[in-house]
Amino acid sequence: MKKLHTYVLGHWKGYLFAVCSMVIAITLDMLYPRITQQIVDDVILGGQVEFLTKLLAGIVAVGIGRCIFGYCKEFTFDKLASAIGTEMRKDLFRHIQTLSMNYFDNTNTGELMARVKDDVDKVWNVMGYVGMLVVEVTIHVSFVLYCMFHLNWRLAFVPLATMLICGTVAVVMERKLDKIYEEISEENAVLTTVAEENLAGVRTVKAFAREKFEIEKFMSHNKRYYELNISQSKMLVRYYPVFQFVGKALPVAMTILGGVFVMQGEMTLGALVAFVEYSRNCTWPMEMLGWLTNDVSSAVASYRKIKKIYGESAVIRDGEAPVVLEKVEGSISFEHVSFALEGKEILKDISFTLPAGKTLGIMGATGSGKSSVINLLQRFYDATEGAVTLDGTDIRDLTLKQLRSSISVVLQDVFLFSDTIEENIKMGQRSILPMEEIKKAAENAQAKAFIEKMDEQYDTVIGERGVGLSGGQKQRISIARALAKHAPVLVLDDSTSALDMETEHEIQKTLNELKDTTKLIIAHRISAVRHADEIIYLKDGAIAERGTHEELLARRGLYYETYLAQYGAWENTAESSIDFNCPADVCG
Repeated sequence: MKKLHTYVLGHWKGYLFAVCSMVIAITLDMLYPRITQQIVDDVILGGQVEFLTKLLAGIVAVGIGRCIFGYCKEFTFDKLASAIGTEMRKDLFRHIQTLSMNYFDNTNTGELMARVKDDVDKVWNVMGYVGMLVVEVTIHVSFVLYCMFHLNWRLAFVPLATMLICGTVAVVMERKLDKIYEEISEENAVLTTVAEENLAGVRTVKAFAREKFEIEKFMSHNKRYYELNISQSKMLVRYYPVFQFVGKALPVAMTILGGVFVMQGEMTLGALVAFVEYSRNCTWPMEMLGWLTNDVSSAVASYRKIKKIYGESAVIRDGEAPVVLEKVEGSISFEHVSFALEGKEILKDISFTLPAGKTLGIMGATGSGKSSVINLLQRFYDATEGAVTLDGTDIRDLTLKQLRSSISVVLQDVFLFSDTIEENIKMGQRSILPMEEIKKAAENAQAKAFIEKMDEQYDTVIGERGVGLSGGQKQRISIARALAKHAPVLVLDDSTSALDMETEHEIQKTLNELKDTTKLIIAHRISAVRHADEIIYLKDGAIAERGTHEELLARRGLYYETYLAQYGAWENTAESSIDFNCPADVCG
C-alpha cells in the first residue's frame, strides 16, 4: 500500500505552489493591521494626512493580492486532492481486484462499497480543503504570534497561553472522537450492505411479503447509525463552545489589557489597534480547531479501514517463474484432487482426464461438489491435495491470465452488467470482437430472435443484473457471451436450467458442432449431458459412478435413478424395454 506521503510527494510541485500562495496570502493578511497602525498613529494622531492616500491604496492592494493568492491556494489544493483521491480509489479498487475468492466469501459487498467510496472521500477531504486549513491555521498562527511578540512581548503571552489551552482541548476531543468514528465507519458499512442486499433482492422481498421485516431490519441499523452520530454531536457540543468562547473573549481581553499598556505609555494607540486586530486573527483558527479535529479524526478512522483491506493479500497468485503455453489445446486432467474449505471437506480423490475437443458431463445432487470442480479448474481456489493440469501443465504453474482467458464459463448464477446487450456479449473479447461475431454467438445461443425483436436490438440497455429479462433470456445472453469468447475450454454450470426443452436441444446441437472445444458440462438434466464422451456422477464430494450414458443406465445406479426421476412416466409405459433406449427428446 502506498503511504499518504507518497501520494503527496508525487504532486510536490503543486503542493509547493499552493503553500507558497498560502504564505503570500497570509503575509498580506499580516500587513493589514500594520497599515491600520500607521493610519491611527501617523494620520489620525500625528496629523500626517499626506500618507492617507498611500495607506488606503496599500489596503486595496493587500485586498487584491489576498484574493489572487487565496484563489490560487484553494484551487490548487482542490485540484491536487481530486487527483490524489482518484489515484487512491484506483489503487484500492485495483488491489481489491487482485484478492482471492476466499476474501470475498467472507466480506460483504456493502462494506467494500463503503471503503471505496465513503472512506476514500474522507481521506480525499483531508488531502484537500481540510488539509489546506490545517496547514493554513499552523502558518497563520505562527505569523500572528510573531507579529504580536514584535508589538508587545509581554501582552503576547496571553494569546499564546490561550492557544495552548485550546490545542490541549482539541487533542482530548480528538482521542474521544477517534473511537466514535471507528464505530460510525463500521455501522456505515453495515447499513450500506443491508440497503444493497435489499435493493438487489427486491423481487424476493416482495414475493415473500417481507417488506415490513426488511424495513425494521434497515431501521434498526439506521437507528444505530443515528445514535453514533448523535454521540459525535454531543462530543462536539461539549468541547466546541470552549473554542467559540475563547474566540470572542480574546479580542476583548486584549483591548482591556492593551489599554492599560497604552495608558502607561508602553504602547501606542495604533499598536493597540493592530494588536487587537491580530488577536481577531487568532480567533478563527481557535474556532476551527473543533471542526478540523472532527474531520481529521474521521479521516484517520477511514484510513485505518482502507489499510485493513491493503493488509489482505491474494492467496491465489502467479508463481515466481510462471509457465506460458504457446497454444492452449484444452486437455484437462484432475489427478487425485481433494479440496477442503474452512475445515470442511468438499471433494475427495477426484480423478478424470478430458482430452482436448471432448466433452465431460458432471452430475450429482445439490452440494455434491460439482461447482467446486469449476472453481478449482479456474483457480479460484487451490486443491488441498492432488493436481489439476491443463495440457499437461499444473495450472498452479500457469499465469492466472492465460488460465482464465482460456476458459469460457456460463455460471449457474447468471450475472449481466447494466450495459447494452452488445457490451455484455463482447465482455470476453471487448476490443476485437466484430458485430458479425456477436450476432453469430447470439444466434448459436438461441438469443438472436428475442434480441432483434427489441426496439434497440443489440444496443438495448438491460438493467442491473439483467433486470427486465426473463431467466431464460439471461441464460442465453450468458451462453452467447461464452461462445463469443472462442476459448479452447467451455464450461457450462447448469446453464440451461431456465430453458425449455426445444431451446436446450438447439443449443446442444450447437455445442456438439464445437469439435475443437473442450466442453465440461455440469447439469441436473440428463438431456444436457446425454451426448458427453464421459459422465461422472458425484456423491458427497467423491465420484460414485462414471461412464457413458448407456453404460450408466445399464448399471442401474444413481444415474439410472435420476433418469427414472426425470423420465419415469415414459418408463412406466415401456417397462419391457430393457435395452435402456431413451425418449427422442433425451437421446436425440
